[in-house]
Amino acid sequence: MLSFLRRLKLSYATYNVFQHRKLVHNLPLYAKLGLKKQYFSPISSRDFAHLPLDAGLPPVLPLAERLANTPAFQALSAAGRASLLAFEENGFAVLPGFFSAETVDGINQELDNLIATKQISLRYRNKFMFAFRQSARIRAAGEGALRKLVAALLGHETTLFQSINFLTGSEQRTHSDSIHMSTFPLGGMAAAWVALEDITPGNGPLHYYPGSHKLPYYLNADYQNEGTDWLIGDKEYTEYEAYINQKIAEAGIPKQVFLARKGDVFIWHANLMHGGEPHLDKAQTRKSMVFHYFSQAHICYHEITQRPALLG
Repeated sequence: MLSFLRRLKLSYATYNVFQHRKLVHNLPLYAKLGLKKQYFSPISSRDFAHLPLDAGLPPVLPLAERLANTPAFQALSAAGRASLLAFEENGFAVLPGFFSAETVDGINQELDNLIATKQISLRYRNKFMFAFRQSARIRAAGEGALRKLVAALLGHETTLFQSINFLTGSEQRTHSDSIHMSTFPLGGMAAAWVALEDITPGNGPLHYYPGSHKLPYYLNADYQNEGTDWLIGDKEYTEYEAYINQKIAEAGIPKQVFLARKGDVFIWHANLMHGGEPHLDKAQTRKSMVFHYFSQAHICYHEITQRPALLG
């Protein structure tokens, strides 16, 4: 069980009082939906239970029209275009060779420099967080054509919220990003994973479950982790992982493993179940990078900790 202090909503709210610039983005949306929330207030799926599932969202064109109106889409290979057009059905898209070898080599060199100069360091065991804030080269990779394509998939303008760089496989158990990077209405987030070298069966490839984005969004209430007015839930994250493992087994969806080539990009839906395979060959690296994007038309928050998302 989590400690009392880690569960206390007041401690998160006190920190957020000093984060007005990074949290003010939600206020117009709170007002639009009639939610009596301050920018620093705790927020979770429970706050939206009384609202229609698409409350507050403007209408959007069909996916094919949105993509056709995006210049970056026209520049893709036929395989990349076909994969994006099938995004709503499959829950993912593969863009072969999206980044050139020269671009990838430059990103790898940039990351090496950031690590050597201690501008970034490991967090959560094997993650280099938010390198795009320190590197114009990494930011450009996430903010250029890739963000435009993600915006077309979501149907709304997007904000690059987070970057994570890996030197080894994540080895993360199967999960949906929507428990971590949550939105109301649901589905206002997408991620783009970039292979910064060739991926092999031995160095911890990405795995995913095609079509799993059509499963329900499993949130705090689903595994009895809502907490109270003053405390977030007391469940360990491993209990969420076990719950997802059970739901995947019940759905009978076969797992796929993505053996990417250097420069390939894998874009996934907010609710696609995915994770990392074991990194078996410790002599190999698994250099990769993932960008997470939020829709600007959605309320953005973190379901487990019930915190509004810091943007900017």
